[in-house]
Amino acid sequence: MPHSIAIDGPVGAGKSSVAKGVAQALGFPYLDTGAMYRALGLKVLRAGRDPKDEQAATWAAGNTTVNVRFEHGAQRTILDGEDVTEQLRTPQAGNAASGVAQWPAVRTLMLLAQREIANRTDMVLDGRDIGTNVLPNATLKIFLTACAQVRAQRRFDELIAAGNGVTYEGVLADLLARDKQDENRAADPLRQADDAVLVDTTNMSLDEVVGHVVGLYRERVGYKT
Repeated sequence: MPHSIAIDGPVGAGKSSVAKGVAQALGFPYLDTGAMYRALGLKVLRAGRDPKDEQAATWAAGNTTVNVRFEHGAQRTILDGEDVTEQLRTPQAGNAASGVAQWPAVRTLMLLAQREIANRTDMVLDGRDIGTNVLPNATLKIFLTACAQVRAQRRFDELIAAGNGVTYEGVLADLLARDKQDENRAADPLRQADDAVLVDTTNMSLDEVVGHVVGLYRERVGYKT
């Protein structure tokens, strides 16, 4: 069976950056599961419907194909045959992802797709329920977190760098709202798996977190230098 590293945690904890760094250090592919939810949320937005509406989300889950491909080690997310990678890092896409992700039909679609991808090869995955639901037997489970203010600052910096006109206060409010929605949804809420290692990144650099997770993985599999 392939080895897998599941990295879960709230928005802005640094999951994507850490997962990419760990994958690069170990020579594993990295699957950004959040991008898959964002793509489905984008489908609902394009249809002029509300991602928080169960009927709209269920319709999208039954009429959408979300795939990924890897180019030069980077993931491209494909929505109904269209590469939408560049359209998925906006606050609107993020909020839409959180909206559709609360509904069982959406989570079932994504769970099956993500398991199928992860079963192909060693892989690093990040998301909200990888260790608790998608890959309950992952080789290593990490729950990544940080204080809300630090997470909001990181997200704000990322959005500004990408050319989005946002305010820190707005980003913090969106982050807190997404935390509440992710933690309280009926289907697979955000929580730390019982056997996950908690890593608080509030006062850690990216390199420190990546090194820590790589060390945990190598210890888990009995890696010897």
